[in-house]
Amino acid sequence: MRELVGFACDKCKRKNYTTTKNRKTTTDKLAFKKFCSFCRTHTLHREVKL
Repeated sequence: MRELVGFACDKCKRKNYTTTKNRKTTTDKLAFKKFCSFCRTHTLHREVKL
């Protein structure tokens, strides 16, 4: 039921984080403000396919 999803930085477009998500209950894409080790700042990370 739960699917593996990845998060990519908006600035450098690199995939930094992964998590699981229930696609039946959460149909919209997730976005979190997280630390990007490549940009070395807190940036918005959006859900992408793995």
